[in-house]
Amino acid sequence: MQYFGEIIALVVAFSWTATALFADIASHRIGAVPLNLLRMAMSLVFLAALLWIFTGSPYPVHAGGKAWFWLGLSGLVGYVFGDYCLFNSYVIFGSRYGQLFMTLAPPVAGIAGWLMLGETMSWHSWLAMLVTLTGIAISILARGEDSHRLTLQLPLKGVLFGIGAGVGQGVGLVLSKIGLDAYEAAIPAGTPEAVAQAMPFAGTFIRAVFGLAGFAAILWARKSMGQVRTALHDRKGMTFAVLTTFFGPFLGVSLSLMAVQYAKAGIASTLMALTPVLIIVPYAIINKQRITAKQVFGTIVTVAGVALFFLL
Repeated sequence: MQYFGEIIALVVAFSWTATALFADIASHRIGAVPLNLLRMAMSLVFLAALLWIFTGSPYPVHAGGKAWFWLGLSGLVGYVFGDYCLFNSYVIFGSRYGQLFMTLAPPVAGIAGWLMLGETMSWHSWLAMLVTLTGIAISILARGEDSHRLTLQLPLKGVLFGIGAGVGQGVGLVLSKIGLDAYEAAIPAGTPEAVAQAMPFAGTFIRAVFGLAGFAAILWARKSMGQVRTALHDRKGMTFAVLTTFFGPFLGVSLSLMAVQYAKAGIASTLMALTPVLIIVPYAIINKQRITAKQVFGTIVTVAGVALFFLL
């Protein structure tokens, strides 16, 4: 089927849009950290079932110590730090702006790859970074009362959480790449091909293990484990937590891998990065907010900056 990969990539963008909307509601009801802990636990169940079906084992059999280290570190940076910041930004100013800041992940990943892996950063990568930052600035800045200076339209705390989310996601991706390379090197010759094909899911499983441990440690340190028990009794909150887990770590990740398999990586990545645009209308309807031309323009410029990373 022509454009099968591109269609799947668009489905991923809609899936991640749904994830952001569901996570927004769940974060407000049961809290960012309890939601993340429950999300990690549920994603482990989904991933274990998937691994069992395709590899015959519910956990990564061939992952060596090096793979566990780097993928575990990726889970701590990407999930514990990045998602902690992301879901707290949802609580402060909602998922629409939270997803806007997630467009920082590609430029951050580019810089992290440059620093950690020696990858090159071309001039158009730096241009793409500038365009992305410009789009975010258009969306979150406005002229002050004296019209001579720019002021933040959003709470500074939320902006810092948003930046942290993008940084955590970007650095986490690079650490995942290092971990998956180590995982692939540890797979013995003659291993069934299904094991290698399921490697990204096995890597996500390892990341989720460390994510679960990290969020549990945060709640234990705060002496707030009771929040999880309270969350479990919130039927509506748990419903949206399950939906967040299914459409995000499970369905979204699975389909994103399929999209890259059947379409060019640059085109698939750009289509999957449309979430900040797709979320504008449903978020405004759900929260009864007015959509401004400046916000739409800023979001489009931001996504255009992301596209530059992948298409040039």
